[in-house]
Amino acid sequence: MLKVQFFFQSLYLIQAVLIYLSQPSHADVGTSAHYRTPYLPTACYGNNAAQFPSSNLFASAGEGIWDNGAACGRQYLVRCISAAHPRTCIPGQTIQIRIVDRALSSVSRPSRHGATIVLSKTAFGMIAKPSASSINIEFQQV
Repeated sequence: MLKVQFFFQSLYLIQAVLIYLSQPSHADVGTSAHYRTPYLPTACYGNNAAQFPSSNLFASAGEGIWDNGAACGRQYLVRCISAAHPRTCIPGQTIQIRIVDRALSSVSRPSRHGATIVLSKTAFGMIAKPSASSINIEFQQV
């Protein structure tokens, strides 16, 4: 009787794990570059310096997520998943950023054009080596 109960508990656990693993990921994959000061004015909030989080974890939206300005204020979880050079990503680091600008019209030019998200220099340096010009990222709106 105890063996049968253990068997069904094990079967239930295996089923739960398989269901969890089969769930689609809610994150998207894209590219990220970085940009540096000057950050003002921005397409979202003009010259208002209060738009920047005190952590300096903010970004400009690439055209793929800009959404005619609706991206302003959105927050994303971002992590580096790969880069052209090995060991560029900082393993296990995920940051939360806030969109404050449009990459296409930002005052400071991105390190690489066409990125999905252009991170502030501080934000980029938290997930990848700052010497990289671009990385591949996984990002998810919070």
